[in-house]
Order: sequence, then C-alpha cells, then structure tokens
Amino acid sequence: MSKHVLFDLDGTLLDTAQDFTCVLNQLLQQHGRQSLSDAEIRETVSDGARALIRRGFQIDEQDPDFQVYLQSLLNNYGEQIKQTQSTLFTGIDTLLRDIADSHFRWGIVTNKPSRFTEPLLRHFPSMQHSAAVICADQLKQSKPDPEGLLQACQVMDCKPSDCIYIGDHLRDIQAGKNASMQTIAVSWGYFPADTQLQNWQADFIAETPRQISQYLFGN
Repeated sequence: MSKHVLFDLDGTLLDTAQDFTCVLNQLLQQHGRQSLSDAEIRETVSDGARALIRRGFQIDEQDPDFQVYLQSLLNNYGEQIKQTQSTLFTGIDTLLRDIADSHFRWGIVTNKPSRFTEPLLRHFPSMQHSAAVICADQLKQSKPDPEGLLQACQVMDCKPSDCIYIGDHLRDIQAGKNASMQTIAVSWGYFPADTQLQNWQADFIAETPRQISQYLFGN
C-alpha cells in the first residue's frame, strides 16, 4: 500500500462551493442575469472559474465580455476568501489525523492558483500540516498532466509509486494514473448527479473519508 497521500483541494478536502455561489450570483445579478442554483454551481466548481462564467452568462470565451466577467469573478472571489464560507468536508479532520498517526505524509495538488489557495488554507488549522502544496501557477501543465503530482513527490522526497492521489474529478484520476500512482475517487465532490464514478477506473471509490482510512490502513 502507498505510504503517502496527495489530495485535490476543492470538492475533496474543502467544500468551497458556497463561496463561488456567493460571488457568481452577485456578479450575475449585477449584470441583470438570472442566478444559478446551488446544485448548478456545485457541479461546475471543479471545472474552474472559466466554466462558471460560461455557464452563468451562457457565453463562450470568444465573447468580448468574457474576460471582463472572469476578472470580476476572480477579484470578488479573492475578497470572499477573507470571510470564507468554505468548510472541511465531514470526516476530513479525522482522516488527516489517521494519516499522521500512521506516519504517512500528505500534500495537496490543486488547479487553484496560489493567490487563492494560500489565504484559503490559512483558515483551517489542519491544513497547515501538509508536507506539500502545489498550485496551478507553479506548473507548466495542469491536471490531468502529472507534473503537479510529480513535483509534490519531489517536495516530499518520495517516489510516485509510494503515493496515492485522491480527487473528485476525472482529471484527478487521470493525473494520478499518468503519474503511476494509485487513485481514489471521492463521491462527495463536485460533478453532475448522473456521473458514473466507476467509469473513471480509479483504484477505489470512497463514499466517506472513513472509507479512505479503512482502505489505507485497514482500520
């Protein structure tokens, strides 16, 4: 079994959807557009800010207003983080303690830029114990490319074959496989309700963080 654990962030460790719901719907209302439901935003969050703009404003990236809306969303999100409504998913704290108690190390590999990741993580004491935090702007290629996962292994001084990658998106599982790691898909993340997780071909599908502990440590 792998000795070290790498996590995706949004939709895997942290439930950040409420922050995006606030800033996107405020932006939509400012421009006379209809708000999106919580469910619509939750299933889009993991695809990033550009996907939120496309869905919210029903425009593509060639629209002359796209970059204006995107920059406004990102600026507003940066402000929202100061009073974030994000929370750890239930059971994550216990999972991280189990990892530490088993003398494993863990880290984060996210497509979220550092300017949002670092201030967000400061709100959560348990997040301060990660051995590596790799963000999109530190890389040439984003997931599903394995660059971020391999960089995390360098920081943690371990082999990819000694790591397992855990995420809530197909690209997370693809990135893990591309890095020659074991993979776990989590069912509590951000994806459409009709998503068939078994089609991602992860090594394990977890319904709860407790199941990850059982998979890793057999307890």
